[in-house]
Amino acid sequence: MSGLLTDRIKDDMKASMKGGNKSRLGVIRLILAAIKQIEVDERITLDDGRTILVLDKMLKQRRESIRQFADAGRNDLVAIEEAEILVIQDFMPQALSEAEVDGIVSAAVAESGAESVKDMGKVMALLKGKMQGRADMSVVSAKIKAALSQ
Repeated sequence: MSGLLTDRIKDDMKASMKGGNKSRLGVIRLILAAIKQIEVDERITLDDGRTILVLDKMLKQRRESIRQFADAGRNDLVAIEEAEILVIQDFMPQALSEAEVDGIVSAAVAESGAESVKDMGKVMALLKGKMQGRADMSVVSAKIKAALSQ
């Protein structure tokens, strides 16, 4: 594993071990295991961009778990997932504000020439690289749909 982000995650793991922060350490180990799994399966070394995709997928999984746990009334499990999200987000790029997301979506709609919801794929293709890891793509998708249905 190499890359600035992966090195930062490893350094944070060492600091968490020394500091006795077991819950943070557990999440960091999950992150490193997910990265290592891909590296072994694909026989590659992940760069920062690909590492961000792994982290983004982990965030998406936890958001979905939170929805399911909340629906089942399991607030104890919701709290655990929310704590894990906070640790994972520490390694993500700076999140975009709602205004920034709106501006980027508007620009992408104009740039792609999209006129209806059928053209949503064109807009998403433009945004995926710019926003991956910096915004919840399900929220972005809803904003695109809203912009195209006007």
